[in-house]
Amino acid sequence: TRPCAPAAPVWSDSWRPERDGFMGVFLLVILVVVGLDQASKLWIVHHFTLYDSQAVIPGFFNLTYLTNNGAAFSILAGQPALWRQTFFIGAASVALVLILIARRGYASQSGWYNLALALIAGGAIGNLIDRIRLGHVIDFLDFHVGASHWPAFNVADSAITVGVVLFILRNLVFDRR
Repeated sequence: TRPCAPAAPVWSDSWRPERDGFMGVFLLVILVVVGLDQASKLWIVHHFTLYDSQAVIPGFFNLTYLTNNGAAFSILAGQPALWRQTFFIGAASVALVLILIARRGYASQSGWYNLALALIAGGAIGNLIDRIRLGHVIDFLDFHVGASHWPAFNVADSAITVGVVLFILRNLVFDRR
């Protein structure tokens, strides 16, 4: 009998996208994130009116239709619309170019980088679509404990956050060795 090879750990470097041809995975993750983000926002717009809220888990999680003219936590929301839109669209465009450049270097090291960068890019594109199409971002995920609410967010924001966390964890787990 032949001995079995041990399974690679979850964070293993054996998942290398360039070797396995993961550019398709990168693009697929982006398309899935953008699709889920835009579909969820469309559903909210068709089933809620602005500021409507529906408890999903009472005392913890609501679906609440909000718009955000600013960035995270409504940063820059009070600035003039033309300046704000130009800034956010430009910043998102530059970020997407930087993600593509970073992918060329990082993705060959690990599939986790590939996944992280795809999640970040998909989230950036999802919110960019809203800014170009509507002039604001639609937020609807509202977590809270009693009267203390975390700022509402959306699927794109979640993808960006998960992507950043994956990227940082990948660096902490392997690059510190």
